[in-house]
Amino acid sequence: MKKIVVLGSTGSVGKQTLDVIKRHKDRFKVVGLSAGSSWEELARQAEAFGPQKVAVRNPEAAAKLRERLASTAIEVLEGQDGIIDLACMADADMALIALVGISGLLPTLRAMEHGKDIALVNKETLVVGGQLVTATAKRFGVKMLPVDSEHSAIFQCLEGEDVGKVARLILTSSGGPFRTWETEKIAAATVKDALNHPTWNMGSKITIDSATLMNKGFEVIEAAHLFGVPLERIDVVIHPQSVIHSMVEYVDGSVMAQLGTPDMRLPIQHALAYPERLGPAWNRLDFRNVPTLTFEEPRRSVFPCLDFGYQAGKTGGTMPCALNAANEIAVELFLKEKIGFGAIARIIEKTMEQHDFIATPTLQDLLETDRWCRAYARELTEYVPAATHVN
Repeated sequence: MKKIVVLGSTGSVGKQTLDVIKRHKDRFKVVGLSAGSSWEELARQAEAFGPQKVAVRNPEAAAKLRERLASTAIEVLEGQDGIIDLACMADADMALIALVGISGLLPTLRAMEHGKDIALVNKETLVVGGQLVTATAKRFGVKMLPVDSEHSAIFQCLEGEDVGKVARLILTSSGGPFRTWETEKIAAATVKDALNHPTWNMGSKITIDSATLMNKGFEVIEAAHLFGVPLERIDVVIHPQSVIHSMVEYVDGSVMAQLGTPDMRLPIQHALAYPERLGPAWNRLDFRNVPTLTFEEPRRSVFPCLDFGYQAGKTGGTMPCALNAANEIAVELFLKEKIGFGAIARIIEKTMEQHDFIATPTLQDLLETDRWCRAYARELTEYVPAATHVN
């Protein structure tokens, strides 16, 4: 019986994680759950799964949750400290980190320091603190298992293989909702347009990142840290059908690919159960019904966020942190309809250019860079309410 803490349990991936655990009650037990402010959903989850502890970032939501769970033995924690305490629970074997943005960094590090294996959904943790996170995992001897469908695919394709014999990692991308749109139309896209993802059911933030291809920019950085492959040997290819989740090309020209239906419960289950595989299948891939598999080059000039990821990853230091901070603010304000879609990339670029770069940052340097870049990105948007570009 593997005991699991789910951080971000009320989000899309968190809910799907609980679907997996519910199916395999004989294999997994929930001991901790956390949310940002969705206390009512968290209360329902707590009542259904009976964890020892729950945590809510928002203090007002925590007070309401305590009242709701007063008749139970479930302890309610609050704030960032409460979420970190949850990640470090003595009874937990693994923490699944499905928090949004940089908020996943500290809980991941602290969980590792307490000997917990990590099922990592939160790609920003490795984008911002990749060297620090991988070094911490090695120092404390814990596993870091990828949950992103692309990195889970690569992880499976590398199983039993020599990473030194890898020629390329090939990350696939659906291309998002604007794959075939004209440039001028993309710049004026609405929030509704951007959230209309063609294949995956995801939370709003990552769906916007998919629309800008920022998610792929993040994923190339994440892949470099996870698998020890340099960025120049990590490629991105557009694959609209989302059947092949990623590929590994070896030095002899052989290509290993992992295929499956676009269902996040598959990589979640693989991470939770590793090294075992559990059945029955959620949704089997029926090749008789698979459409033609097609591949395209990304339109880099139209979706510059992809190249921002490569640039930040090659520069290293605090540059990926600046990339992430600016993106989080720009996406937040776009979702609130305070800026246009076309402004997202420009805000990111300007913030990367203007922040005080540190080549070998400490954790405190990363946190300070994140704070400054968020404030700077927000200042940029004040001058362009509802605009499509930052000049």
